[in-house]
Order: sequence, then structure tokens, then C-alpha cells
Amino acid sequence: MNILLHPTYFPSLSHFAALAQADTITFEIEDNFQKQTNRNRTYIYSPNGIQLLNIPIKHSKESHQKTKDVRIENDFDWQKQHFKSLEAAYRSSPFFEFFEDDIRPIFEKKQEFLLDLNFEALTIIFKCLRMKIEYNTTTEYFQDADTATLSDFRPLVNGKKDPSAFAKYTQVFDDKHGFINNLSILDLLFNEGKYTLDYLREQKLIIK
Repeated sequence: MNILLHPTYFPSLSHFAALAQADTITFEIEDNFQKQTNRNRTYIYSPNGIQLLNIPIKHSKESHQKTKDVRIENDFDWQKQHFKSLEAAYRSSPFFEFFEDDIRPIFEKKQEFLLDLNFEALTIIFKCLRMKIEYNTTTEYFQDADTATLSDFRPLVNGKKDPSAFAKYTQVFDDKHGFINNLSILDLLFNEGKYTLDYLREQKLIIK
């Protein structure tokens, strides 16, 4: 399967299931930035239920700004806030401490551009899962991909419209709030550890 999808911030399970099952990967980097999508956000399972982690971005005067040109607003210490949220959510999970040193650097190093941060997040998860991944990036934007050669997973960047439903696995606070579907890959990683990749390869992919 040859896939086309967006690089997002610690992607959802649907994104990573597609990555785990792909033969070739192309990341879309020529798109226009859209607010309220997973380009700059991810969702975790906090003690109070689902929690949004959002990366603040600098506002642009341009009506259409490419995602690769979007700069992060680092005057606000969002990295410290995100890591504290992850600790509160997953410190008691089976594998948080095992992967803590792998993920910590992304919350200590300042990146200027959102796209660079998203690729760094992907690289970290690839390393944690021992996935040897090679990928291409787009050189121009096409609204309609060639579906004869590519499976277009770009719509998954709009998490609210993502129809994916996944098999249940044990989550830290599921005794309080039940199973929460299709969260950040970090939720699965911290709860399932070495079984994460097997889980992802077994899930059914949906393109809508």
C-alpha cells in the first residue's frame, strides 16, 4: 500500500496504523495550514478524560499560509505544559518510564517551524517502535491525489471527521471514563509498549 498523509504532532492511531501497514510513504508538505486540525494538536487520556494538547502558532497576515511556513509561538512555555500533562496522564502506565528519555528532548529543544517539530515527533516514535521508515515528501499540492497509485489518508488530519474505530486496549483511567478511541500514538505506546506495532498492523484502515 502506497500512502499519502500529513505529518502531525504525535499522530493519532489512525495515522500510525496507516504508517505501520504502508509499503511506501509520502508526506504532504505543500498544503495550506488549517486551524483546528491535528497539524498542531494531539489528544491524550488525562485523569479527567480526553485532553487536547495544542501547539501555539504565530499568527500570519496572509490569508493562505503553507503549513511548512508556520512558525511556533515559543514565548509561551507550551512544552513544559505538555510534558506535565503527559506525566499526569501516563506516569502510572506500564511503559512511560521506559520511553520517557526518548520523548523528553522534544519538550526541551525549541523548534521554530511546526513542520520540523512534527517530523521530529515522528522520528521519535519510529525509534521507539524500531520502525525503519523511509519516506518521500510532496513537491507540489494536488487537491485530488492519484488514487490509482496512492491511498490518500490526508483527510485524517481533521480528527473530528476521522471515522476510525480501533480494538480496545487497557488505558490508565478506563475504569473511570471507559475506553477512548483513536488518541495520540503516545497513549498506545505508554500502555502497550513492545506490542504497539503488532496492534497497529492488525487494525482496519478507513478512508472517508
